[in-house]
Amino acid sequence: MKGRLFMSKRDADKRDKPRYAIMSPVRDEEQFIEKTIKSVISQTIKPVEWIIVNDGSTDKTKQIVEKYVEKYSWMKLINLPNRGFRKPGGESALQAGLKLINVNDYNFIVRLDGDLSFGSAYFEELFKRFAENPKLGIASGACYCLVRNKLVLEKGPQFHVPGPLKVYRKDCWKDIGSLTTELGWDTVDEIKAQMLAWKTQSFKELKVIHHRRTGTAKGIIRGKINGGKAAYVAGYHPVFMILRAIRQMADKPYLIGGAALAYGFLEGYFQRIPRVKDPELIRYLRRQQINRLIFRKTIWK
Repeated sequence: MKGRLFMSKRDADKRDKPRYAIMSPVRDEEQFIEKTIKSVISQTIKPVEWIIVNDGSTDKTKQIVEKYVEKYSWMKLINLPNRGFRKPGGESALQAGLKLINVNDYNFIVRLDGDLSFGSAYFEELFKRFAENPKLGIASGACYCLVRNKLVLEKGPQFHVPGPLKVYRKDCWKDIGSLTTELGWDTVDEIKAQMLAWKTQSFKELKVIHHRRTGTAKGIIRGKINGGKAAYVAGYHPVFMILRAIRQMADKPYLIGGAALAYGFLEGYFQRIPRVKDPELIRYLRRQQINRLIFRKTIWK
């Protein structure tokens, strides 16, 4: 008998499940990478492909990942030479992984750090939210840090999807184009998506444990300075940034955290760091920030 008249339930389920590929730039993550790997392989909907880019790690990250690559055919490891330092964001490393996939083969592209852990239904629940809202272009759960055995939410605007765990709908990914490789990339992508009428959102009920707080790989103060630089590169309005730095002074580390944020932003001016080459995006971003300051409708909530 040629062909099959009926499709089995297994084949039907396989056809209906979202197809996604994960890209993970990692460097010196021996302390946490196994937690992330175990979280991914336990998913109720597994990725079709997971490319881990080892960005010149000097610890046992490579050996830990290799152990799992030998066992799971959908996991791949790329080893890049050691440049001697960790580049914030890891997006240049991410580009090496993207060269190995055809975006058109997937419904979603995932950017995932190597210091996270999450429940087995994480991706299934997130894909449900994409299905419920066809205009949802970039989404994730929310990052929580363990502080004295309690989960504490990493604060941010509702539209902000944390860099460590971004999920892009394929059509949105193609609309915004390639990710910038500089600081501020994880603001630029979602602002551009919003400008193009996509929605971006992190869902607090989908909890992801971030074992190393965002931007603290080189220490809290350096992270704040880099945060200020990232804001400069993305094109933040100076008034909005000044007020943000002042507000930051009321949080730990008191005073110095806000001062470091302002220093990083001003350093962008003094060093003439290249800004994102998209004047329309910068105008849109600044308009949203000013609207926030004068209590008008804005994405900044």
